[in-house]
Amino acid sequence: MTDDWKTRTEMVHGGTARSGWGEVSEAIFLTQGFVYDTAEAAQARFIEAGPDEFIYARYGNPTVSMFEKRIALLEGAEDAFATASGMAAVSGALTSLLKAGDHVVAARALFGSCLYILSDILTRYGVEVSFVDGTDLDQWRDAIRPDTTAVFFETIANPTLEVVDIEAVARLAHDHGALVVVDNVFATPVFSRAISQGADVVIYSATKHIDGQGRALGGVILGTRDFIRGTLEPYMKHTGGSMSPFTAWIMLKGLETIDLRVRAQAATALALSNALQEHPKLSRVVYPGHASHPQHDLVLRQMGEGGTVVALELAGQAEAFRFLNALGIVLISNNLGDTKSIITHPATTTHQRLPEDQRAQLGITPGLVRLSLGIEDTGDLIADILQALDAV
Repeated sequence: MTDDWKTRTEMVHGGTARSGWGEVSEAIFLTQGFVYDTAEAAQARFIEAGPDEFIYARYGNPTVSMFEKRIALLEGAEDAFATASGMAAVSGALTSLLKAGDHVVAARALFGSCLYILSDILTRYGVEVSFVDGTDLDQWRDAIRPDTTAVFFETIANPTLEVVDIEAVARLAHDHGALVVVDNVFATPVFSRAISQGADVVIYSATKHIDGQGRALGGVILGTRDFIRGTLEPYMKHTGGSMSPFTAWIMLKGLETIDLRVRAQAATALALSNALQEHPKLSRVVYPGHASHPQHDLVLRQMGEGGTVVALELAGQAEAFRFLNALGIVLISNNLGDTKSIITHPATTTHQRLPEDQRAQLGITPGLVRLSLGIEDTGDLIADILQALDAV
């Protein structure tokens, strides 16, 4: 391995550890335990395992380790820990870091399960949580205190696609010694520059763009080696939220093509947002990569491109449902980041548990739909969406 490999090369070869058989595709080590030559060797490994020594699959596994090393290369992180799902990553990162009496400041525009962890679970155990408008730096400045332990936000909010200024919030947090924990799913690890921009801990649902083909649940937490192995790993290995070897192998296969897939998806998202800007059936077309986005300059500075998701707003729920039901190529589902284009109605699915006033505050209106672009032909997708709008 060389230090000057480009992303696509690293995603095919990075972190590979071949067995004595010299396999081309990474091996799946479907074992929960490992054998020691002697009792003394077992004792030594439990005292301190080496970088390529394993104790139990809940603690680590050769296939999982390959995935962790490869995603760390892509993110530019010192280390990574793979988890059973994206929410296992969110809950593990926050819970391992926080204790009773700590204070967290979080953006209020979050996925429903993230809100539940912050507002219901952490507060149950004595963590104080303050919510702010993630795009308003004055609110961050007012909310972060000398005793704030961490800040948490989605770098691009789900599903309204507001963008948080990572560098600016990180400066405010670091001035008070707080760690910056970000959910970076919509930015994707391909466009992410979060760590160089000040994030201390970066979280992904690997279910999304990393797998990218609708096959498996997974998550990953990235950060410094001290945080991953000193703070996070003890919590994760004792609570059991680790990734399975078979899932890790699927994620390794996903990383081989992630750069190609995500760039193609982002190009389609931009072409679609251009085609729909003045459509009479739409009151809003929201895409971070389009010049009409209110934070477009920040998006270009922070990511370089706008990601793979577009939000469309129709007149109301009835119109949104007619639009969804008329689609021929785009699938109705609540996932995103897939090779297949997927659309959902957040107010009745992913965010339906939020009270109506909270949805309104976040901009999740009855007519809002979230469209995740796949890798189908761009012209076919635009034609499908236009014909479905004609049916409204």
